[in-house]
Amino acid sequence: MGNIGIAKKDREAIAKQLSKLLADTYSLYLKTHSFHWNVTGPHFNSLHTMFETQYNELWLAADEIAERIRTLDVFAPGSYSQFAKLTSIQEEPGVPDWKDMVNQLVEGHEIAAQTARDAIKVAEEGDDEGTVDMLTGRLKAHEKTAWMLRALLK
Repeated sequence: MGNIGIAKKDREAIAKQLSKLLADTYSLYLKTHSFHWNVTGPHFNSLHTMFETQYNELWLAADEIAERIRTLDVFAPGSYSQFAKLTSIQEEPGVPDWKDMVNQLVEGHEIAAQTARDAIKVAEEGDDEGTVDMLTGRLKAHEKTAWMLRALLK
């Protein structure tokens, strides 16, 4: 590894936090994609479209997070079993009604926002402005998506 100005122990600590966010992102991606496929009810068209926009954004975010982990010269987790151990997002094995889908996605985005916040603290301690910048974008995306989903429930 070249010298990017971040100590190895800091890079490893930051990558550990990023791995949690990657697991949350991938878990939320899977849930959102499943809900896109399976949503029914009076809001089908708008939710089907909204969920597609959201899962596409999460798919791209997962790649960005994994590549940041690699930039720190740490291997990124990439299996279901690794993600299951790292994520804080509850899996949904069934097909809930549209309202429960939206509630679960609100909760998932709120969890991912908190994971991003926790990771920002570790990245700041390691003087890793590149990761802080990426994480701030992820935090804002999760907060905005949670707000948009919550608005459907009013």
